[in-house]
Amino acid sequence: MLEMPQSWPDRIRALAAGELVPAPPRASATVVLLREGAAGPEAYLLRRRTTMAFAGGMYAYPGGGVDPRDREVRPPWAGPTVEEWAERLGVDGETACAVLCAAVRETFEEAGVLLAGPDAGTLVEPRDWAAERAALERHELSLAEFLTEHRLVLRSDLLAPWARWVTPEFEERRFDTWFFVAALPSGQAAADTVGEADRVAWLTPAAAVAGFEAGEFGMLPPTVTVLRELLPLRTAAEAPAAAAGRTVDRVLGRAEVVGNRMTVRWDGYDELTIDGVFPA
Repeated sequence: MLEMPQSWPDRIRALAAGELVPAPPRASATVVLLREGAAGPEAYLLRRRTTMAFAGGMYAYPGGGVDPRDREVRPPWAGPTVEEWAERLGVDGETACAVLCAAVRETFEEAGVLLAGPDAGTLVEPRDWAAERAALERHELSLAEFLTEHRLVLRSDLLAPWARWVTPEFEERRFDTWFFVAALPSGQAAADTVGEADRVAWLTPAAAVAGFEAGEFGMLPPTVTVLRELLPLRTAAEAPAAAAGRTVDRVLGRAEVVGNRMTVRWDGYDELTIDGVFPA
């Protein structure tokens, strides 16, 4: 069972009373990088610094919000088309393109892994991209500009959509986040240090879930749920096929208030239910 943050009771009551206008969720993307390990597939996880305004101290995957630059210009593209992605994600083409751009950009910025190549069948050659990653993070450079300058194409075929989670309406910071899975490209290595994280780790889903259940790893509901869903995989290479059979529907947590008891539920995920009693 997950703990209910102290800020939730008043906000849940206010929402139930119609006194709270939910913040609009920001379109976001996150990528579960997988590599082959001795005990099976391993996922790349970052422990966010406790000073972070959102999910401080929590383990998460590389990711972040869609930037306005992600919507301005379509980057050089390979793999399924933007229109095909729009149908798969259930959104318009502009949003689909922006979400894919955010997924690739954030994975590059945070993990140093670039899901791109010179053409549809080739991966980018490993090199030091520190300056380019920093420019992207400072919003001095868009992903489209970066790829065009280096004659690269975004390899959308390297991403597979896994889930879509929307932050509950009572929370102050809200995100509409698409989760993707991707195998670590051959020849590339994920960063050992990340500016927004104080620890990075490659963990099997089983080890990560066990750490969460033992109270060793803090995780938000979507993070641990995706790890649980990855448990059946025997290899990282199985992830795209597993993703192909999934329906990417919105998962939204809902709060119920009865007297001084407050319950938060995610439809279809009973194990995530949060139940607490607070002063009236």
